[in-house]
Amino acid sequence: MNPTHLNYHHLRLFWEVARAGSLRAASARLHLSQPTISAQIKALEKSLDEPLFDRTGRGLKLTTGGRLVMECAAEIFALGTEMVRSLHGMGNARNLRLNVGITDSMPKLVAWRLIQPAVKSFPKLQLSCVEGHAQELLGSLAGGRLDVVLSDEAAPSSLPVKAFNHLLGESPVVFCASPALAKKLGRGFPGSLKDAPMLLPANRTAWRHEIDRWFDSHRIRPRLVAEFDDAALMKTAAADGLGVAPIATTVLGEAIERYGLKPVGRPVKCGFPSYLITLERAMRHPALAVITAEAKSVFASRSGRRVQ
Repeated sequence: MNPTHLNYHHLRLFWEVARAGSLRAASARLHLSQPTISAQIKALEKSLDEPLFDRTGRGLKLTTGGRLVMECAAEIFALGTEMVRSLHGMGNARNLRLNVGITDSMPKLVAWRLIQPAVKSFPKLQLSCVEGHAQELLGSLAGGRLDVVLSDEAAPSSLPVKAFNHLLGESPVVFCASPALAKKLGRGFPGSLKDAPMLLPANRTAWRHEIDRWFDSHRIRPRLVAEFDDAALMKTAAADGLGVAPIATTVLGEAIERYGLKPVGRPVKCGFPSYLITLERAMRHPALAVITAEAKSVFASRSGRRVQ
């Protein structure tokens, strides 16, 4: 195919359908009939000599070629937006704005420590942070409303568009409690956690599954007192003496200073991972490059103690 014959209108319709995840949703957004959109996407597939959607099952699923075209289309239309903004005197506005989705299971102190280097490196950066459930945020990412999702678990392969998981690092965990409870449980760790009152992240989170596996491997059965979606609320409950809470070592200092918590024992390896999830393999936004470059120092343990 001669690339000069590419119909960009057809490409735009394909991109909108891929972002929306269905013909029906794209039809409502574009105010076009589903047969019209479907016919023009088929015309694009014919011109490219490549199927873009796998139509054998329920719904629309991108083929390997479709994912490649989706990535290229995203870059093409983002460049067009930047061109228009530049013509109207807005300069590189796209590079100075970063829309970040943060999953509700991600401790906000960890999220901020990861984002902070980018804010310092780009004083004019317009940062937008949105919190929500992982599936909701990944839908916004696929729809182009977010540049990146910061999560404690990788994006599933079942997404309608291809997503890339960039592992920033994995932090050991320190179990912490109020000073009185920490002193009581400090001897004989980790065995002292048996039957100890425990505060844990919500059961649906990847971090909780890692903690449960660590308990199982050490044959520890704590007494579950409460589960939390909000890590800050979990720390507040621990500070009031309700129970022991797991804290990522990346924010251990802040947890001790802000909440008055004390470590019960040494750091343990029930990994708390952090991912940047994007639609592009290469992260072209300069702020994301800073985040990934500085992540190693963020995840460097400051505990100085052996990890079990």
